[in-house]
Amino acid sequence: MHRRNLLALLPATAAALAARPAAAWTNSARAQATPAAWPEHTVRIIVPVAAGGSQDIVARLLARHLTDAFGQNVVVENQPGAGSNIGYEHAARARPDGYTLLAGSDSLSINKALFPNLKFDPVVDFAPVARAVRVPQILVVRADHPARNLEDFLKLARRVPVAVGTPGNGSLAHLLGEVVQEAAEARWTHVPYRGGALAVNDLLGGSLQGVLINIGAVADHVRAGRMRGLFVSSGQRTLALPEVPTLAEAGVRGAEAVGWHGLVAPAGTDPAIVARVNAETARVLARPDVADRVAALGLEAVNEPPEALGALIRADAERWAAVVRRARIQPD
Repeated sequence: MHRRNLLALLPATAAALAARPAAAWTNSARAQATPAAWPEHTVRIIVPVAAGGSQDIVARLLARHLTDAFGQNVVVENQPGAGSNIGYEHAARARPDGYTLLAGSDSLSINKALFPNLKFDPVVDFAPVARAVRVPQILVVRADHPARNLEDFLKLARRVPVAVGTPGNGSLAHLLGEVVQEAAEARWTHVPYRGGALAVNDLLGGSLQGVLINIGAVADHVRAGRMRGLFVSSGQRTLALPEVPTLAEAGVRGAEAVGWHGLVAPAGTDPAIVARVNAETARVLARPDVADRVAALGLEAVNEPPEALGALIRADAERWAAVVRRARIQPD
């Protein structure tokens, strides 16, 4: 159409739009904002680790209540292996139609540095949806250990060999330990396990001096007096163990690191679907029964927009890449 004719139509068009009822505006906006009839069938959440851990438990909590919110089944599909990369790759290659979500975690950022030959990009190939919970890390010793605090522990590590277990090589706990040692100018021997349960058992059995792990794995032992917490990795003390000091309070500043569990989707997923899943996730976490379950795991519920999770994934990818390079960490 000629530009003059197009301009001539504008006043009439504006008048016609202004005359539309408010309800028509609302319905039109809703139609554009929310894909029609989504979801029409089952939504799956891929969990890239084995069943039983906190990442899996959080995913199942969300799935149960999102089923009610969506009016369609939301099911969990465990796809463990290769440092979570099997599940991550499967999710990255799924259709971005809103019917595949991924129970992501801090390992999404770490793996970008740890595995240089990935067939997907953890930052580019996913759309952030919701960081559901924060996962503070904690350094614990057995209750009868001579170190009463982190300063005592570091002094001991500077004099004699000290063995500290973590849930695995390249885990957040491992990388955090490298940052703490660097900041404190002290070294301990890192002992990686395949999961945290064996490390906790070996600490209780006396073959380890300490364990660095997510707080939920040892909170009950600390409360029962079998272990003592030397620091939590968050910027503030935790509700789960409020008596345990933060890293800064324990004397090491600038080393804070908190893990997370949450949801991401294949890149290209409709932003309206992302926004709805984010909003419903926040509602689920606000339920008293869910909040109690999350707190019992030693986790902290989060209510943030998708953009906040995206920024965190990018920032952590840069941070942990530098740590992996400096410490020359290789995957198992």
